[in-house]
Amino acid sequence: MRYFDSSYFTYKNNQLFCEDVAVEQIIKQVGTPTYIYSKKFFIDRYTEFTNAFKEIKHSIFYAIKSNFNLNLIKIFSNLGSGLDVNSEGELYRALKVGIHPQKIFLSGVGKTKREIELGIENNILLIKTESEEELILIDKIAREKNKIAPVHLRINPNVDPKTHPYISTGLAEEKFGIPEEEAIEHFRLAAKLENVRPVGVGMHIGSQITTIAPYKEAIEKMLELFLKIKSAGIKLNHFNIGGGIGVVYNDEKPFTLQEFANKVIPIFKKFECEIMFEPGRFLTANGGIIATEVLYTKQNKKKNFIIVDASMAEIIRPSIYDAYHHIQHLVKIENETIIADIVGPVCESGDFIAKDREIIKCNSGEFLAIMSAGSYCMVMSSNYNGRRRAPEIMVDKDKFYITRSRESFQHLLFDEQIIEELFQ
Repeated sequence: MRYFDSSYFTYKNNQLFCEDVAVEQIIKQVGTPTYIYSKKFFIDRYTEFTNAFKEIKHSIFYAIKSNFNLNLIKIFSNLGSGLDVNSEGELYRALKVGIHPQKIFLSGVGKTKREIELGIENNILLIKTESEEELILIDKIAREKNKIAPVHLRINPNVDPKTHPYISTGLAEEKFGIPEEEAIEHFRLAAKLENVRPVGVGMHIGSQITTIAPYKEAIEKMLELFLKIKSAGIKLNHFNIGGGIGVVYNDEKPFTLQEFANKVIPIFKKFECEIMFEPGRFLTANGGIIATEVLYTKQNKKKNFIIVDASMAEIIRPSIYDAYHHIQHLVKIENETIIADIVGPVCESGDFIAKDREIIKCNSGEFLAIMSAGSYCMVMSSNYNGRRRAPEIMVDKDKFYITRSRESFQHLLFDEQIIEELFQ
């Protein structure tokens, strides 16, 4: 069995460390399960991204749906990143860290009236719109507030990103974006409306994309559209490519960022405008792990089971995407390997982290690390089975900080009360 090792999560004297802190030291204080993040990973990943595109005018808007930990958001904000928010709650988090509203844009296929109002009231950079009805509503709300709302139209270029169907967003059958054949008419409408101003166009074709070809095809389609919009007399300030660049969870071989830049920068230059990116997973996925304790081991006639204290409440991706997360011991040991299902304590057959996985034989009381847990883990967590959501730890060199403590039972009962009249 192999060990997933990097310069951020590595073994020293056979103990797994996050930067210069032993993971075991962290869990002795906060228990398990727990999310553990490397600050250095996030800084290095962001720097790699912006350096790859330094040849062109560009900006990065971190997609906080990937991981909305306040400290992580502030790390990226301090590095110069803007933020891509998808809800009232994400906007609240973005403003909470003190980022300037002109570094925020509001996305989402189903924004509520209140979310649009908040975006306009806070003078955010722009609102991404995905339908004619939404565009008209934005204009109405802006008129009521005596403001002009900058809008960006998200177009669906009908390109197959070759990824999991649940995270594909650029095909014609998906709910996202304005169909490419209707784009010009939507821009003409936006230009006529008195209280909106079209400032950009963009796309987002999916997540965990590991080949350049779908991006190149979609960008070339968008360039053709961009030039048509320009020839119609509508001036646009930017083109947004979206996010979705794939990372390594198992044996994927995604393109490097520099390979990507080399292929697409020549096309970007033809737009003659600012290029926007909204990465999420790329900046965060391999910057975090979940530490978990082995509770029990058991077997039946067909299967070995390793039952851990992490569950689908902490990491639901394997259950809903059949996603792969590497799992390894906190202490590197030599022992026989077995094929086992690594499962949680939640009372659902779908509560698994891995199925039929080769893993070094475990004993009750040992600890494991679930790798690549910096994205779409904590943000998708729940209180199912009355579980308290796990703490989040940020490691900075040889120190670690509890950025969110384990929920208390009082958290679970927040604003819930027994109504005595119901029992009279």
